[in-house]
Order: sequence, then structure tokens, then C-alpha cells
Amino acid sequence: MGRLRLGVNIDHVATIRNARGGDHPDPVRAAEIVARVGGDGITAHLREDRRHIRDEDLRRIQEATDLPLNLEMAATEEMLAIALAHKPHAACIVPEKREERTTEGGLDAAGLHNQLAPICARLADAGIRVSLFIEASEKQLEAAMRLGAPVVEFHTGEYAHAWIDGDREKVARELKRVTDMAALAVKNGIEPHAGHGLTYENVQPIAAIPQIAELNIGHYLIGEAVFVGLENAVLRMRELMDAAR
Repeated sequence: MGRLRLGVNIDHVATIRNARGGDHPDPVRAAEIVARVGGDGITAHLREDRRHIRDEDLRRIQEATDLPLNLEMAATEEMLAIALAHKPHAACIVPEKREERTTEGGLDAAGLHNQLAPICARLADAGIRVSLFIEASEKQLEAAMRLGAPVVEFHTGEYAHAWIDGDREKVARELKRVTDMAALAVKNGIEPHAGHGLTYENVQPIAAIPQIAELNIGHYLIGEAVFVGLENAVLRMRELMDAAR
């Protein structure tokens, strides 16, 4: 198995900053720390309501580090224009609702094909790697194939919730679902990633899936950073991921 990449989502550094206004703590500083300790990428979600990452953060992150930026974005004309202006390494299209606290579930790529197709095409034409944040299901994976997405990120929220609930049967079921769909993705030329709700305790079974190329982890690492520092939090996650491989 190849080395599993770790993308660190720095949204919630910006959440803390925005709680008081001003510029501290700076998500750009978090991106610099991630780069220094061997992270493989930075993920940032520019939401419609700008609840954490702000527009100007994107440019500053790109200027501060050579790590690839994975921009999470809703499938809207506003976000498409921003992505085309900043040209991140990758754009991961996610579902988005104003009232949600965090992204709830995967994108309905099958039901939204006609809305997604022109957005995916324009991103690809600009040299931006398109990713779709979807549930690990054949229906959604087939939709990603029809859309020509080179990458999918499987939503691991159900797996994470089952782990917290101690529901071993559901954990096993969800793990098998992600494992099977990762294999199917690779068979069809799509690179599978995974993320949402991953922690020190539950990351290794997902990390051990041989076809998964990248994990994107944010909220948990920023929470741990409050206690041990971001550098140590990222290094510990990296250690666990490597041990699983």
C-alpha cells in the first residue's frame, strides 16, 4: 500500500477567530504549522455565510505554503467564480445548508447531475481537480463517473457516529461499505478519499483500506490542538495513519 495522505481542514481555527472578531487565531498560521510537520494538504470550506473561512483567507493560505489547497465549496455560481479566481489544487463540491452546524451527509451527485455537470466541467477546464463529497454508494459513485470527477471523498459520518454509539455491527457495516466503494472507485479510475468525524480512536480501520489515497480531518485535530498543540495533534494522527498501513 502507498503512503496515505493527510489533508488538514483548518476551518475551525477560523471559527475561533470569528467568535471574537479580529485576526486571532489566524488560520494561515495553522496552515504553516501543518506544512512544517509533514501534512500533505490544506482543506478549507468557504461557506455561503462565511461562518469560518473568509474570502481573503484563501489567497493568504496559498501565499503562505506550497501545500495543495483543497477548497470545499457549494455548487453555486458564486463559489465557482471564487474557485476560478483562486485556482486551488482541488475543489471538493459539498452539500451545504445554512442551518446546519457542519456538513450533514454526502452530496446527491445523482439527483443534482444537471446542476453539477457545468460546474465540474468549468473547474476541470481551469485545471482544478474536481472532487465530490458523497456517500459510499454505487448510485453516487456512478453519478461521479458520469460527471467525470477524478476524485470522490466518501463521507464517514455514519461510521463515526456508530463508533461513538458503540454499535459494532453498524461500524462493521459502514466500514465494509466504504471499503467496497473504494475498491469500485479505483476499478473505474477514480481516486477515493475519505473524511468526516475521524478521530484517533476510529481512524485506523479507515486508514487501512488499501485504495483510500487521502483522509481529510479537521474538527477533531483543532479540538485536540487546544490541549496538545496543533503540531502534536497532526503528528499523532500521522503516526496512527502510518501504523494502519
